[in-house]
Amino acid sequence: MSINLKLLYNDKVKSGYNFRPLAFKCCNAVLSTERFAYLAETSLSLVSDEEIRSLNRRYRKIDRPTDVLSFLSGDPNPDTKAVVLGDIVISAQTAARQASRYGHGIDRELAFLTVHGMLHLLGYDHIRKEDERVMFARQNLILEKLGIIRRQP
Repeated sequence: MSINLKLLYNDKVKSGYNFRPLAFKCCNAVLSTERFAYLAETSLSLVSDEEIRSLNRRYRKIDRPTDVLSFLSGDPNPDTKAVVLGDIVISAQTAARQASRYGHGIDRELAFLTVHGMLHLLGYDHIRKEDERVMFARQNLILEKLGIIRRQP
């Protein structure tokens, strides 16, 4: 189990920030904790509020920015034989606001959103209350394994 991670930055997002090592660590921690036994691929994009709002409107019919969206694939890559999990899109602007609101750094917030997005790609959801409890317990476990603690709002 390992991940091939493609990290993309939108032009409106500060491109000097090197989020790749932490993103890679978070994605692999999810795969390890979930005992995902295959090579995996995913792309993670840091975008502006404007771009994530457009995606949210188009795919979820919700006309406002959100912090993270996940787009599931599950198809095999014929060249690498890896399972293409899908795409994770994070609003860097929303992540920065949430980090400030929760009193922690941007690294902590981006790690949380990456783990959250990866769990969605592996089939977790939080629409129903019991599913939310399961998913949030998994993400908290993974973040704790990484030594990343989240202050509750």
